[in-house]
Amino acid sequence: MTERETTRLIAWSRELRQVHARLREALDLTRSAVAEGRSGEATTRDMLLYCHGFCAALDGHHRGEDHTLFPAIKAVHPELEPVLRYLTQDHSMIAHLLAGLQAAVDRAAPVAELDRHLEGVAAIMESHFRYEERQLLTVLETLSLDAPPEEVLGPL
Repeated sequence: MTERETTRLIAWSRELRQVHARLREALDLTRSAVAEGRSGEATTRDMLLYCHGFCAALDGHHRGEDHTLFPAIKAVHPELEPVLRYLTQDHSMIAHLLAGLQAAVDRAAPVAELDRHLEGVAAIMESHFRYEERQLLTVLETLSLDAPPEEVLGPL
């Protein structure tokens, strides 16, 4: 195996960690924007921007995993099918929570309600990321996958 191939193989585990870190930062920014929220049209516009960006990024990340990364892992490690099924179910639950958050933002819900939505997303997202990293990082260090990172882990 050449040095370039080794670097690319190890890069998938690093890429996943970096994507998770960026999504955590995006959530923190969104939560800060909500915490500073005041009534008014400008705040509503800011919240739409923060929440839409965060929701789109997280959803894109999960769609990339479901359609590209998880099938590649399952092909090489069929014993991980129960783990991948659990992670896919988490993705569905998070999508449901994101839809609730987006609906609250769209109707300019009060700051306290937006914060409750974000708290729920944060709790599930963090639990999901930690489980995913515990179960898959070692596998990703040896996974050979010829696809662009934005297809595999979302267009961040």
